[in-house]
Amino acid sequence: MAREPSAPRWCHPDMMANTTISRRTLLTVLAGAGAAALTGCDPTAASADPVPDPLLVTDDGGLTLLRGTDRQTLGAGVATADGRLVYTAVADGADTALRRVDAASGNASERVRLPGRWVPQTVSTDGTRLALTTEALSATGDRPAGRDETLVLIADAGGVRQRLRLPGNVVPEAFTHDLTGLFVLEWLPPAAPDRYRVRLVDLATGIAGRLLTRTKEVVPEEAEEEMRGDGRQAVLAPNHTVLYTLYTHQPDHRHTRDRISGRPGSDVHAFVHTLHLEQRWAYCVDLPHPFGEGAAEGHTMALTPDGSRLYVADVGSGAVAEISTEELTVRRTATLAADRAPAFAAASTKRLYLGSGTGVRAVDLTGLTVTAEQATDPVTGLALSPDGSRLYLGHRAVVSWQDADSGGELGRVGVPGLAGLHGPARPV
Repeated sequence: MAREPSAPRWCHPDMMANTTISRRTLLTVLAGAGAAALTGCDPTAASADPVPDPLLVTDDGGLTLLRGTDRQTLGAGVATADGRLVYTAVADGADTALRRVDAASGNASERVRLPGRWVPQTVSTDGTRLALTTEALSATGDRPAGRDETLVLIADAGGVRQRLRLPGNVVPEAFTHDLTGLFVLEWLPPAAPDRYRVRLVDLATGIAGRLLTRTKEVVPEEAEEEMRGDGRQAVLAPNHTVLYTLYTHQPDHRHTRDRISGRPGSDVHAFVHTLHLEQRWAYCVDLPHPFGEGAAEGHTMALTPDGSRLYVADVGSGAVAEISTEELTVRRTATLAADRAPAFAAASTKRLYLGSGTGVRAVDLTGLTVTAEQATDPVTGLALSPDGSRLYLGHRAVVSWQDADSGGELGRVGVPGLAGLHGPARPV
């Protein structure tokens, strides 16, 4: 049985103020006291409370599914954005054994053998297609090693559907909504990559082509954007048709719209790359100064449940921006207290939750002001339950969850090797 809610732990910002001790120091002190009270001075010695929602987490072995008091180790794999389905792949002699797991129930499909060694890269939004490569790659991670061609395998729960031998150095990013195309990052030059562009591979022909503009015209070859920065984070719209990717550190970058118009562009260091998976166009929303000038890991973003507002935060400077996903413009910005630590975010209809270092803040979406904050164990991830009533927090070897309104802790469970939260799994 889950423990009863503890006393509310959200504190008004004024309660956290102190004229002789910094907010950072205060949070650290309180976090240490809180951890000692809750876990007997050992933050990894958490109780095994039943997890209210099927929860996907990442650990040093790959993906793990927490369901109630059960723990199911899945291993290396990728999940759909909503966490409903997970594809995992393990070595099977010289080949690869693939299976698909329903995260809500934990049921797995029969294993199918893929000839050769393959690593899951990206899964379609409906969970029916999977792109695999011969080595681990990431559209939001480090740049790939140099190579002149890329092998890509398209598969499903029944086995191989297609093999692609793509010229150049590419990283699969997402499937088109109708599953006939695959968006990829093409790294240039292939043998010693230092920049990349987004292209669309026609799965019927295996040929990569240019995207469309927002006005649904083919981007001229000379106007294709080439990016040099860091892909920090990607989030998918609730309707599964738009992928938003946050990029930081873009020196001398010019957007397609500026290249087409001949404008010089602006001195932008961060933007949100908007990729429409159904209509096949791309558009970049510039973020104002000081976004992108600080550490990439200090940047984070989250969508509201209806997908109408995207919030981007740079905790290193305290900057927060609200983007209208219909207009694809920055509507307003605000400045909060800064904190130099990796950042994590989750959004409800009323609040933006920001976690960094040893603190979590609740930001009211009406005024973009911090209305409550609390000290906690060092944060490694944030996620809201599907109904928005519970806020999950990743810590060092621990997952905890609390009442999203009051901040009262509802439970916690130890997860050795925890690296982050993927999020709750929605039912299939």
